[in-house]
Amino acid sequence: MGRISLLEARIVDLESQLARYQNPKNSGNSSIPPSKDENRPKKTQSLREDSERKPGGQPGHTGHTLEMSSKPDLVTDHIPGFCSCCGHDLSGISAELSSKRQVIDLPIIRPVCTEHRSYHKTCPCGEKNKAAYPEHVNAPVQYGSGVETIVGYLHGRQYLPYNRLKELLKDCYGIHLSEGSIDNIIHRFAQKAAPIYQRLKKAVSDSPVIGCDETGAKVDGNKHWVWTYQTEKLTVLAMSESRGLKAITGHFQDGFGKAILCHDAWRTYFHYSENLHQLCCAHLLRELNYIVERYKSKWAESLRSLFREAMSLKKKLTEFPSQEAKKNIAAIEDQMDRLLGIPINPNHKEAVSIQKRLIKYRNSILTFLHYHKVPPDNNGSERAVRNIKVKQKISGQFKSTRGADDFCIIRSVIDTLIKCSQNVLQNLTHIAKLVPE
Repeated sequence: MGRISLLEARIVDLESQLARYQNPKNSGNSSIPPSKDENRPKKTQSLREDSERKPGGQPGHTGHTLEMSSKPDLVTDHIPGFCSCCGHDLSGISAELSSKRQVIDLPIIRPVCTEHRSYHKTCPCGEKNKAAYPEHVNAPVQYGSGVETIVGYLHGRQYLPYNRLKELLKDCYGIHLSEGSIDNIIHRFAQKAAPIYQRLKKAVSDSPVIGCDETGAKVDGNKHWVWTYQTEKLTVLAMSESRGLKAITGHFQDGFGKAILCHDAWRTYFHYSENLHQLCCAHLLRELNYIVERYKSKWAESLRSLFREAMSLKKKLTEFPSQEAKKNIAAIEDQMDRLLGIPINPNHKEAVSIQKRLIKYRNSILTFLHYHKVPPDNNGSERAVRNIKVKQKISGQFKSTRGADDFCIIRSVIDTLIKCSQNVLQNLTHIAKLVPE
């Protein structure tokens, strides 16, 4: 009998291990990024629900087409010189405009060299007076703010690596820059943007709701972490060697005030016990997807449906919810408490684990139903750190800590401009004209 019991236990263990391969984790049922998926999950596993709308522009959508300019830069007149029927000379007959067409094109781009000359005058008293150069002209030969702008834009917005940036500048602008010069220009641009970056950090720390996330990044062969702290209109990216509390306290020494922190339940954030928290429901739904797939769990299916109901209710809530809405919120919370109290098969280890975590962080799951500005997910932070992944996919690792910090500063400013619907290139031009502090 003892041998049979051992064999039965062994069978259960092997079946459990086999289930991991039969129901693998992917981006649809866990926090694994899509790039790590061996096979893309089926469309039916997506968290996005069917909207029942056809692809493309929806009814009432305002279309856009190429419009004519009311003030063209150049005008070319096409006037007939003779009659196409009899050949009569038409040069003495006045012409009338019958139609017009416009061609929008790019001119040949070439650098403009401005030579600054300093003269001196000798006063009758004998004093020799020499004219000073403008503050930004501080070398015998240098590149101007326009070059700094385009280098900062291509590096921070378009993610170009130094080698391709060097090639683009040579082919499109006729500017021959070495990779070392490009690095110096980017660092100088980051120094000019640094005061703006500090103001962004202050504005984020004073915000009522802050989304947080972190992602790994290689710096000179070593693993570092890029953290994001963002709001609906602001983004701050910051590099650190640590993924612990040391990193956050280094970025925000005074903490986050009374802000509500939205994140994916990384334990470091819970050190800020004086703040309310909101767990990312998108992460929880993916984890519940996995429990449903692996164990065919009715418990996980019910909890998943409840979270979706809560997120659907959130879309209908106003800043001051009605009595009916408050009743719906209370009903959802009661249902969640009931589900969290249901005993789970101890052999379903992942299900037991997520239940324990949800019970532990019970007060941080449905915060979004009680605070109007709190989102149910942390997708904004996911989008912010995705910039780092895209940058490294295109350019590879950062070669130095300074280079990584420079990118975080520039990208934080750019991401904030995008969120505020501002023209990125125009605003980077203003920054490039500043003098580093």
